[in-house]
Amino acid sequence: MKEANDRRARPESASVLVVDDEDDIRELIELSLLRLGVACDTAASLGQARDMLAQRSYRLCLTDMRLGDGDGLELVAHIQAHHPGLPVAIISAYGSMETAIRALKLGAFDFVTKPIELKELRELVKHALKLAPASAPVATEEVGARELIGHSPAIVQLRSQIGKLARSQAPVFIHGESGTGKEVIARLIHKLGPRAAGPFIPVNCGAIPADLMESEFFGYQKGSFSGAVAAKEGLFHAAHGGTLFLDEVAELPLAMQVKLLRVIQERSVRPIGAQVEEPVDVRILSASHRDLGQWVAEGRFRQDLFFRVNVITLHVPPLRERGEDVVELAGHILRRLAERDGGVPRRLGAEAKTCLLRHSFPGNVRELENLLERACALSDSEVIEACDVDLQAADGLTTTWLEGDLMRDVADPECGPLDDDERSRVLRMLADTRWNRSEAARRLGLTLRQLRYRLHKWGIE
Repeated sequence: MKEANDRRARPESASVLVVDDEDDIRELIELSLLRLGVACDTAASLGQARDMLAQRSYRLCLTDMRLGDGDGLELVAHIQAHHPGLPVAIISAYGSMETAIRALKLGAFDFVTKPIELKELRELVKHALKLAPASAPVATEEVGARELIGHSPAIVQLRSQIGKLARSQAPVFIHGESGTGKEVIARLIHKLGPRAAGPFIPVNCGAIPADLMESEFFGYQKGSFSGAVAAKEGLFHAAHGGTLFLDEVAELPLAMQVKLLRVIQERSVRPIGAQVEEPVDVRILSASHRDLGQWVAEGRFRQDLFFRVNVITLHVPPLRERGEDVVELAGHILRRLAERDGGVPRRLGAEAKTCLLRHSFPGNVRELENLLERACALSDSEVIEACDVDLQAADGLTTTWLEGDLMRDVADPECGPLDDDERSRVLRMLADTRWNRSEAARRLGLTLRQLRYRLHKWGIE
């Protein structure tokens, strides 16, 4: 048996290290990997695994939780300290939510329970081997340089964190004020990770009516309820092999939080009307400007779901903490506006730069974009001067400026009259556009202001 193992796991070809103290389990995993065309080395103890890691490089480490001379978490910590960048996955018959969270917080790539199915093992190995070799890490300054503009210490640190999180399958909670670019960061984590070739499905949890949530997330079969004339794929199925981004996850109703927790734990969904659950391979990223810990204390968010989606927290700095990034970001926005409109890029005058640097930007990057777009529309010069930068409109705003903006829309007569008969038409269009309000408004022939007014009147936030 030893000679057969040596032939199958030649040093020049093995890319996976399997660590388990049971001979039959090591053999089973090794044979399963060979069927996938992946050669591996095996170790029966924590000490043997450390020795093998010191002698050669691997692309992935699969380790059992309980070993004769230690446990898998010790190996995760050892790899993080001595072989950073090497993905390590925990495979255990003693799986629990607490153990999984501990492993992921320590830096584990993923966590699965025995008996592991070949399909699940195949997906895990496929995603891990898509990562760049641990010996060739991406330079921190190159991570997201086009998406995250700026060189402030806060943004440099954020790029570094994103680069590390992209190499994991751990759920990440992105916390930051409104307008800081949380979806941009989620897309960047997806883009830099092993799921980049898969779909990225964003969903605004606060925009889906409670009575439509289950069908939107899990899908349904034909005839499962009145009006289900054809089967529909849910968001989890749409994100299979990729990433599902739950924006404003704090807005999920408690009843939906229970169902979402089960899907995350079991990695399977049951469409409405189906008799069995269907496996899904999805990484969960979530975001909110709310303090989830406070919401848990108030009973508005389930504690068990909080720990599951909040395995790793990524804080997004507000624009006011990014110093000179404001000017660099403004230049990037002006060039993008010029490309969109087919004109010559505007530039900021010295006094305009000073005005921007002094402003606190409660609306963050989104406010800066709106401010510059208004300045370009009103100015006839190629130089944006201080008089073109209207900061008075932002006076008195707080970090909840969008909520105040919504209330102004409701009171504005130009939003137009409310037609009670169009509710179903609007909801269908929102469902067709995956709740992209701008696109739905365009297709409906409404302004975004008018659509927001209707959603507010219907109690759909």
